Amino acid sequence: MPADTGRGNGGAAATRANIPPFTPEQERAAYREMLLIRRFEERAGQLYGMGFIGGFCHLYIGQEAVVVGMQMAIKPGDQVITTYRDHGHMLAIGMDPKGVMAELTGRQGGYSRGKGGSMHMFSKEKAFYGGHGIVGANVPLGAGLAFANKYRGNDHICLTYFGDGAANQGQVYETFNMAKLWKLPVIFIIENNRYAMGTSIDRAAATTDFSHRGASFDIPGEQVDGMDVRAVKAVGERVVKWVREGNGPYILEMLTYRYRGHSMSDPAKYRTREEVDKVRELQDPIEQVRARVLREKTMSEDELKVIDGEVRQIVTAAAEFAQNDPEPDPKELWTDVLLPG
Repeated sequence: MPADTGRGNGGAAATRANIPPFTPEQERAAYREMLLIRRFEERAGQLYGMGFIGGFCHLYIGQEAVVVGMQMAIKPGDQVITTYRDHGHMLAIGMDPKGVMAELTGRQGGYSRGKGGSMHMFSKEKAFYGGHGIVGANVPLGAGLAFANKYRGNDHICLTYFGDGAANQGQVYETFNMAKLWKLPVIFIIENNRYAMGTSIDRAAATTDFSHRGASFDIPGEQVDGMDVRAVKAVGERVVKWVREGNGPYILEMLTYRYRGHSMSDPAKYRTREEVDKVRELQDPIEQVRARVLREKTMSEDELKVIDGEVRQIVTAAAEFAQNDPEPDPKELWTDVLLPG
């Protein structure tokens, strides 16, 4: 894993040699949460193919370690805001899989009462502020949440996720400037899955080390192995502490990978099957945990099978609910509408 960029007081990035080991309980929790995201997204893909989900649907398969590791590093009250590839974030913070899946199918039991769909779900209870369809638009909103924390004098921070494609948007750099100027408690998490829609970072970005993107604003940053949940948690805990202590914003570039296309309508012909298979074989975040606990004998095959069975039951129940829950009453068209004052 790349070393720290040397900018700021965040310290050296964790390497495989010094990543703190997980306790058996942490291994179990990480495995279960990542597996829940994986199975949920697989079922969402199936429902999309069956016509139950319309519009856009961006799956998080392959990137599970990023959000699960970061959730292990924060505390209740800390906020999360992300882009349109958001189902994994919702599940990781504890939102009800039934409500998430029902929103995907446009049912009244969904988190936005069936009106938002895949890209627009929120939960004030869980401090999750979306789910945003416009590339990069959530980044200034994340800084706004951090500004509110500082204004109120609490010690909460905001995790603001966006992708390598959004990292080239102008509003991102306007946000970097204000976040540093006001020393806002925000961590900008760039989920670099190598492709912005169908364009590789090598063709779209003049500089491909996105952890450097805050250099002109004196925002420290570093790269993280986003396929290793332990590495994400280790770096996350250190950076969360640093930001919470009032040192201002920080950038974490998560080096990760998505196995599916950009969205369900993307055949992903811009990369080879061999490339995807190689990442699955060598870096899969769930298989890393599975292989480790079996090798270290902290969990058995039977215990892993029990977790898998429990996760499948949760996802099956969510899918059944999402297919049978009633559609919204037409009167919902007139709710949550802002009128000029």
